[in-house]
Amino acid sequence: MKYEANLESVRKHKVPEWFHDAKFGIFIHWSLSSVPAFAVTGIDLVDSMEKGIEVHFKNNPYAEWYLNSLRISGSPTQKYHEKTYGKEFSYDNFVAIFNKESKKWNPNKMVELFKKAGAKYVVLVTKHHDGFLLWPSKFPNPRKKNYYASRDIVGKLSEAVKSTGMKMGFYYSGSLDWSFNPNPITNTASFLTNGVITQKYIEYANNHWYELIDRYEPMILWNDIGYPPGTNLNEIFSYFYNKFPEGIVNDRWLQLPESVRENLKNLPEQTLRENMKNAMKPKEKEETGTSRFFHYDFITTEYAVIDKIFKTKWETCRGIGNSFGYNQFETEGDYIKPEELIKMFVDIVSKNGNLLLNMGPMADGTIPEIQKKILLEFGKWIEINGEAIYGTRPWSRAEGKTTDDIDIRFIQKADTLFIHLLGKPLNNEITIESLHVPNNTRIQLLSQEKYLDWDQAGGDLKIILPKNLKDSAVYVFKIVPTPITSLT
Repeated sequence: MKYEANLESVRKHKVPEWFHDAKFGIFIHWSLSSVPAFAVTGIDLVDSMEKGIEVHFKNNPYAEWYLNSLRISGSPTQKYHEKTYGKEFSYDNFVAIFNKESKKWNPNKMVELFKKAGAKYVVLVTKHHDGFLLWPSKFPNPRKKNYYASRDIVGKLSEAVKSTGMKMGFYYSGSLDWSFNPNPITNTASFLTNGVITQKYIEYANNHWYELIDRYEPMILWNDIGYPPGTNLNEIFSYFYNKFPEGIVNDRWLQLPESVRENLKNLPEQTLRENMKNAMKPKEKEETGTSRFFHYDFITTEYAVIDKIFKTKWETCRGIGNSFGYNQFETEGDYIKPEELIKMFVDIVSKNGNLLLNMGPMADGTIPEIQKKILLEFGKWIEINGEAIYGTRPWSRAEGKTTDDIDIRFIQKADTLFIHLLGKPLNNEITIESLHVPNNTRIQLLSQEKYLDWDQAGGDLKIILPKNLKDSAVYVFKIVPTPITSLT
């Protein structure tokens, strides 16, 4: 269909099947912050926010927020920067170092790793909040000369990703750009009002989106932290959809008019924080896939998952550690364990979500060994159990338990139900509560060819397990055919 530049038209766009099928994507945060690669360690986003918003911004665990943290007097980042580089060393001085180091980057090697991990799409940060561009734009930064990567990182990565059959997507920091606004974000009010809203910046950001769409042909537009007012977003969306009908846009395009921003500055900090917290929660009324303000195809959460099957397609993004950008000071204890990651992933998929897992490359484009190790372990599980992930849809319910209290996630594909067991059984059988199957049912443990013996114990399903069951983060049972009915 032909999309027009209005909300009524673009909201008719449907999430394409490829995104429902994909389940797993790779996020890449790679910018000037990868050179100093510093942030406070030992604390994640949730814990950091609970200590208070001002404490959070001063001790931000996100290394990609280095420039903002550097601008806060007395912050650990400022102290580290002055000790390591000296007071006169500007953040802009990292450009030359980044450009020298990034010459070593091998995009095909990077993409090969993502493919081994089972990713189906990749989202690259083309411009983060520091304003540094990862492509040679025809619309360069008007405030900083040569403030872009000397290599066409966007182009080279897009080419490598598409050559493997994966989809390519672009992140762009739509509202925040610290190369235009030198004032640091220190609390909720400054966070909500830090975005640039000048006409010159609006044209700059719009030009970038159209350029990225035309030159590199992405399938995902992943905007972050709102978009400046004064733009008809439906013009961007309709232009994108008309070129790529199977493209998708995320939900982080909220536009705050200047009058609203001024009112926000006068509200108490606690009120602002509570309002922002509530606004970030996925709402029941938004399960239809569009807010009353703007259109989106999918909801994004960050270091958080939705706790039920959600009608609107959603995606959670998170770092493989506590930071998105590379933080050289993170230890193994700061990174998610492969077993925890796999269980979280299964839970997400069972509730109609995708996982966008971030890699934070070093300045030279190398994926750190800790990240690589976790990703490959994840990929080994996917290689065995991918049948129970890709192309699946939520069942009538997502969660269940065995009678010995092991958590279960249910996921469906056509005439097959997959039961994901989130723990190792204590003996040679499991009994799944409130599950009834027909007499001709066949049950198989993925990775093994033989069918398993089973018995319907009243309203529960008992499955006899193979001897010498190998360790796995999640065991997957394939149950065929339908109908399979839940008694809950």
